Amino acid sequence: MNTLYPLKFKPVFREKIWGGQTMKTALGIDIPSGMPVGEAWMLSGVQGSGTVVRNGFLEGNELNELLEIYMDELVGEKTFAKHKEEFPILIKFIDANDWLSVQVHPDDDLAAKRGLKGGKTEMWYVLGSDLGAELIAGFNRKINREFYLKNVKDKTLKNILNFEPVKSGDVFYMPAGRIHALGPGILLAEIQQTSDTTYRIYDWDRVDMQGKSREMHETLALDALDFEIPASYRSNYTMEKNRSVNLVQCPYFQTNILDFNLPVLKDYSELDSFVVYICIEGSAEIVYAGGKERISMGEVVLLPAILDKIALAPQPDCRILEVCNV
Repeated sequence: MNTLYPLKFKPVFREKIWGGQTMKTALGIDIPSGMPVGEAWMLSGVQGSGTVVRNGFLEGNELNELLEIYMDELVGEKTFAKHKEEFPILIKFIDANDWLSVQVHPDDDLAAKRGLKGGKTEMWYVLGSDLGAELIAGFNRKINREFYLKNVKDKTLKNILNFEPVKSGDVFYMPAGRIHALGPGILLAEIQQTSDTTYRIYDWDRVDMQGKSREMHETLALDALDFEIPASYRSNYTMEKNRSVNLVQCPYFQTNILDFNLPVLKDYSELDSFVVYICIEGSAEIVYAGGKERISMGEVVLLPAILDKIALAPQPDCRILEVCNV
């Protein structure tokens, strides 16, 4: 069997009424011309939307097919034991040119009760934003179920939602159960559990060409909602040059940011997990025992668990998000 290597994949593009073409201009991604692309699934094991390898001798193979063949060599022993032949993390770029629906995702327990594979906890790293752009994260005050239902009935939901101004570099952790929505003028990277379950609560009274509105899931959403108010909806961090800095640590993934202009050695031997690199600025070479692979802005690379010692060589500067399973 040939040795595994850093893997790149063909994105799966999702056309959305709120999408645009910013991924092409800002990240250099070759998206379909004229299509309002809302999401680019850069690394996906979601059934029916799996990403396909585009580099090396494994070109043309889907991510979950690789899991069947390489198992723990690809994802690590504990990850394979838990998730078997489904890749546990979904990586996307999202381009919001209009408000996304106000929505919530179920947690693992509720998903299991409803016959779903798993819940959906996610995080956002803002890559760029227009002046005045904002998003919704949680509620703006402590409320209960009854007060929430009254505002939904009275069409005053917006009055109790927490609006956050955003800028490039902002990080928002969105655990399952937190009501949320992206606003126009935001480009971001999303890291999440492998799930595509979304309960839409409000869609800004939009209708399609036939005058029909999208299906809402107010009843399904009700038991998913978490009404707790955290100390901050924004994840704060301080960048350190040439050193990985943690952004989010949760039961499903860990995400660091690495801003470097000098070679960096990485030893993942104690991690027992794959690592995903999301390049958000510049470029670098990933040097491993079998060779090297270049990663540039807008690219996502899956580093198999078996490649546990590598070097990152910036050319001349690079900034990446570093994601692993936990």
